[in-house]
Amino acid sequence: MVSAFRPLYAGNSVGDMIEVNDLTKRYGRQCAVDGLSFRAAPGQVTGFLGPNGSGKSCTMRMILGLDWPNRGTATVDGRPYRELKWPLRTVGALLEARAFHPGRTARAHLLALAAASRIPTTRVDEVLATVSLNKHARRRAGHLSLGQAKRLGIAAALLGDPSVLLLDEPANGLDPEGIRWLRRLLRELAAQGRTVFVSSHLIGEMAATADRVIVIGEGRMLADATVAELTAHTGSLEETVLDLTGASS
Repeated sequence: MVSAFRPLYAGNSVGDMIEVNDLTKRYGRQCAVDGLSFRAAPGQVTGFLGPNGSGKSCTMRMILGLDWPNRGTATVDGRPYRELKWPLRTVGALLEARAFHPGRTARAHLLALAAASRIPTTRVDEVLATVSLNKHARRRAGHLSLGQAKRLGIAAALLGDPSVLLLDEPANGLDPEGIRWLRRLLRELAAQGRTVFVSSHLIGEMAATADRVIVIGEGRMLADATVAELTAHTGSLEETVLDLTGASS
């Protein structure tokens, strides 16, 4: 069952829009992201699909200000990530499954993040319960399984009660029950008015979770439409995405 996610800050239940405009990133002669433009809106789950090496993670890193684009912009609520006063309270992100000190306990990791963003320590136990990790709260993070580590990363993303969630392959490492739990959580967060932007290689799962899907291949936009629109002719999101990405290679 999904633990109810309770908003912490007044007004944070309404999401801010992610806007990407003509985003381009080159590494030498290789173009990782090529003139990408899209919006991820509040109140819905936006799926971000494409094969490995298509530019999904690079795009997410530029939205978070971790990589600098050669051209174009990426903003949240009209501002670059680096200009957000309290980033953790605006954007909750999961990029790496094990982005924590392995010697710290799961709870200590979250407490450190809370202290840095002036988030009440009571929030730590709330998000641990939300991701069903409270029984492992005092376990060293380095000893967590991949699925448990992914849940800890999701807990960290939820910690600041953000209006925007940006999650890179959050289902990777989760068992079938965990994937179903994640689907319900993402739908719940979107229903609260948050912007939920999630990449995944599990196309079938995105068909059951996402409202809208952005498909890229070789860094270029291939589709930006609702799931219903993309499946209107084939009846299968997987078939449509594989046709699109196959044609781009």
